[in-house]
Amino acid sequence: MKSKNNVKDFGMFALPGLFCFLAVVIVPFVYGVYLTLTDWNGVSNVKNFIGFKNFAGVVKDTQFWTSLLLTFKYVIVVVLLVNVFAFAIAYLLTRGIKGQNFFRAGFFTPNLIGGIVLGYIWQFVFSRVFVSIGESTGWKLFEVSWLSDPTNAFIALVVVSVWQLSGYMILIYVAGFMGLSEDVLEAASIDGASGFVKLKNIIMPLMMSSVTICLFLTLSRAFMVYDVNLSLTAGAPYGTTEMAAMHVYEKAFTSRQFGVGQSEALILFIIVACISGLQVYFTKKQEVEA
Repeated sequence: MKSKNNVKDFGMFALPGLFCFLAVVIVPFVYGVYLTLTDWNGVSNVKNFIGFKNFAGVVKDTQFWTSLLLTFKYVIVVVLLVNVFAFAIAYLLTRGIKGQNFFRAGFFTPNLIGGIVLGYIWQFVFSRVFVSIGESTGWKLFEVSWLSDPTNAFIALVVVSVWQLSGYMILIYVAGFMGLSEDVLEAASIDGASGFVKLKNIIMPLMMSSVTICLFLTLSRAFMVYDVNLSLTAGAPYGTTEMAAMHVYEKAFTSRQFGVGQSEALILFIIVACISGLQVYFTKKQEVEA
């Protein structure tokens, strides 16, 4: 009787979620792996099996490797800046300053704006607002649109991404700070630990669970950036800001090389999965309990 109830409970609560997971994640993933072995162009009804020729095409696609290298550079900068900035702001917003709840909501607001809309808003800022400021003040930094220069366009992408992602990470770090044991912190203060020593040797180890989550989220989101990349720069100027996700999309849906594009997407997925898995493994080992 008990086993029948367990089966019934599984069917009511777990089966719908399992079905959705299989239908939305597993089946498309397996089908995508199959497409890497075909010459499908995304439109034709015919899918000829060609083995690993698409992966040979990936090796020859220098633009993909260039965009992947740029993505690595972007990920390193964004992950570092987002987490340092979010951690610092969260630390300040849990020190009991006046209006800290208002500031928490304010910092979280950019995360609510969709990436496409966000990109167009900042495109206007970089191309019109900054240029107007440069013309009126004579500041050379703002005289020309940042999006017209490869280096400045990359910096613009980083600025927008940090501005968007930091708010969500701040909430996670705030929750981590609020969960710290006051007894442990008070004992450290009684023992004469200074602010920096307390932060380094007590707060940081206790906050590693929040660090693990935030690093994982920023890594995955930075590697897969597409919407902001599309609306802010669209890969311009001259494809110098085209990230890996955008290149994969262009290869599959614009160039109609769906097999090659799917192969590149699979390679990108493996890279992200390996890096994220290693990050979680090593940061989990640093976690301690109060």
